[in-house]
Amino acid sequence: MAEAARTPLVLVVEDQANHRKVLKGFLESKGWRAAIAKDAEEAKKLLTMKEKPALVLSDLKMPGTDGIGLLKELRRSYAGLPVVLMTAFGTVESAVEAMKLGAADFLAKPLDFGELERVLKKTLDSAFREESEWISELGDRAHPLIGGGAAMKAVYALIAKAGPSDASVLVLGETGTGKELVAAAVHEASPRRDKPFIKVHCGAIPEDLLEAELFGYEKGAFTGAVREKPGKFELADGGTIFLDEVGDMSAAMQVKLLRVLQTGEFDRVGGIGTLKADVRVVSATHVDLEKAVEEKRFREDLYYRLNVVPIPLPPLRERREDIPELVSFFMERLAQKNGRSVPEIAPEAMEALSAAPWPGNVRQMENLLERVLVLLEGDVIGRGDVPLKSI
Repeated sequence: MAEAARTPLVLVVEDQANHRKVLKGFLESKGWRAAIAKDAEEAKKLLTMKEKPALVLSDLKMPGTDGIGLLKELRRSYAGLPVVLMTAFGTVESAVEAMKLGAADFLAKPLDFGELERVLKKTLDSAFREESEWISELGDRAHPLIGGGAAMKAVYALIAKAGPSDASVLVLGETGTGKELVAAAVHEASPRRDKPFIKVHCGAIPEDLLEAELFGYEKGAFTGAVREKPGKFELADGGTIFLDEVGDMSAAMQVKLLRVLQTGEFDRVGGIGTLKADVRVVSATHVDLEKAVEEKRFREDLYYRLNVVPIPLPPLRERREDIPELVSFFMERLAQKNGRSVPEIAPEAMEALSAAPWPGNVRQMENLLERVLVLLEGDVIGRGDVPLKSI
C-alpha cells in the first residue's frame, strides 16, 4: 500500500506529560514518527487531520473517556486502525475485554520497552500486510467480499455452509486475494459471531516468540517476561482464532498446534498447569500444503485437522468479471479517505484495468487505484492515468 512506504506515524494517547515525552522519544529513536494527545478528545481531533496514524498507542486509565471508551469509538469510525492499550492496572480480565473489542494487543505498565517495540513492529507489519483495513467498514456484520461472478459465488456458498458448523476451515489463495476477509466472514456466519475473533500472522512473528504469542507465558518464563501474559488461544476462548500463513510454522510449533486441535489444551510458556480453550480454528496459507506434506515439511495429521473444510479463494485474474465492481468500491472508499470526489472512469481505462494480470491481486489493485486517485488532475480517469506498466 502507498502508506507502507512511508515512516509509520504512531498516535500516543497518555494523560501523563512525562510519559508522553518518554514514549515520543522512544518511538522516534526507533525510526517511527509520533503524534501525542493528552486525552481521548484531543486524540479524536488529531484523527480528523489529513494524515491518519498507522497505529494508536493509548493508556487505559485517563480522565474523561478512558482507553476502552476510545477503543470503542475507533472501532466504529476507524475500523481498520490498530489500537494497542497500556495500563498500570493490567489484569487478564482487562486484556480479554480489550481484545474482544478489537484491540491489537495489551501492555502492562511499567512498560518493558523491548516488549513494546516487538508489539508495535508486529502490529504495524500486520496492518500493512493484511487486509485489516477492509474489515467491518461496511458495518458490524458486513464484510466487503466483492464480486458476483461464478468464482465468488462458490466462495460465498462454502462460507454459508461452513460458518454455522464448528469445523476447522482452511482458506487457500495467493497473497492479496483477501483470505482474512473470508476468515472473518466465516466467523460472522457462525454462532460464535459475538465472541472474540483473534488474528495471528504466523509468518510475521519470529519462531522463538510464536509459542508465547499463541499460548501466553508466565512471569519469569524468559528474559523480558516481567509479568504473565495470556496468549491468543486464551483470549479467543469461545470465539474464533485466525492463523494466517500457517504453512510457515516450524515442526515444533506444528506439534503444539496439533495438541490444541485434538484436545483443546495448551500450556503457557513457563507454566506448570494445563489450560483449556474452546476455540474454532480458521487458518490460511499461500503455501501448497499437500506438497509440503509430501516433502515432510508439514505434518500430515495437522494438515487433515486444519483442512476439514477447504475454501479456495480465486486470484483476481480468474474473476475478471468482478473487476468493475471492485474498482467502483475502492474508488468510493479511497476518495473518502483522501478527501476527493469520486472520479469518473473512462471506458478505455476500465477496459485496461479489467485486462491487467494483477499478480498482487486485490491488494495490488487498491494500491494502484490510490496512486491514480492521488495523482489525478481533473475528475475523469483516462487510459493514460492508469500506470499498468508497473503491474
